Amino acid sequence: MVDEIDERIMRLLEENSRMTYVEIGRTVGLSEGAVRNRVQALVSGGVIIRFTIEKSTTFGVRALTMIAVNPGTPTYEVSKMVNQLAGVEKIYEVTGEYDIVMVSSGGNIEGINKVIEDVRKIEGVEKTNTIIVLRTL
Repeated sequence: MVDEIDERIMRLLEENSRMTYVEIGRTVGLSEGAVRNRVQALVSGGVIIRFTIEKSTTFGVRALTMIAVNPGTPTYEVSKMVNQLAGVEKIYEVTGEYDIVMVSSGGNIEGINKVIEDVRKIEGVEKTNTIIVLRTL
């Protein structure tokens, strides 16, 4: 079970995944060993899935693509296939007119266009709508 301290640790790691266990411990009031044990428990429990980086918004192009899935096709199956494509950063299954929101990035607009073309080739994808990110705050 995740408690308030675990949530604080995860927020710190989201802000700076390079933060040491000692630094996290100072911030949340725990020893390095206690932080290490909590992070390992969060990883082994499937709460933390992976550690990653976030590129500078001045590097490349980022886009949000909404994907509508054919009602006869399981959304999760489409999500798994989309997530395997080069350039895909994150997948969200959502409610509303669209079933999936994909965050993708590329070195330029052509890179984003390639990802979108690859998504449209996936069986069960009904339509897409893409928004290019202009600024991240």
